[in-house]
Amino acid sequence: MKIMRIKFPVALTFLFCSWATLAIAQKEDVCYNPNLVKDTSKKSIKSAVETKIGSETVTINYHSPGVRKRVIWGGLVPYDEVWVTGAHDATTITFNKGITINKVNIPAGKYALFTIPGKKEWTVIINKHWKQHLASEYDEKDDIVRIKIKPKKNSLTERLQYFIAAGKNNGTIAMTWEKLRIEFPFSVL
Repeated sequence: MKIMRIKFPVALTFLFCSWATLAIAQKEDVCYNPNLVKDTSKKSIKSAVETKIGSETVTINYHSPGVRKRVIWGGLVPYDEVWVTGAHDATTITFNKGITINKVNIPAGKYALFTIPGKKEWTVIINKHWKQHLASEYDEKDDIVRIKIKPKKNSLTERLQYFIAAGKNNGTIAMTWEKLRIEFPFSVL
């Protein structure tokens, strides 16, 4: 009885191993507090924040740009235009159960969090279309909720950062960057 052996070319094996190593090496780490890391990067840092309120989990994933002595409001981030409220891809917000924002029930799922910065008032937007680069594919018809808020003065925050404060059945989502802070409340369904 003759046993057949299948020979896998060495070059193909090397190519596969090189590709797998490259794919693993390109995976970015997520930073949960971009303002506490030694900041030597000129790139926007991949960041996240997550909070549990009872059985609800709220997660925000974003890229955290730095001020780096630039004019942010009305400069890098224009007024009165839809912004991903971070850098690169749309900032995403995920709920495992569902929440209420501004009397609108938002079911469990993953959404985009956009803003329209203004000099005296901002619009916060939760949009169905979460998988997009910048706001190039943004469409208002996919908005689930829009709320108007007034920005507050804040101490200098070099890197854009999100925070989620938890109450008993509610919470507050906040974003700080440069010398500005915005925040809005939500309730657990």
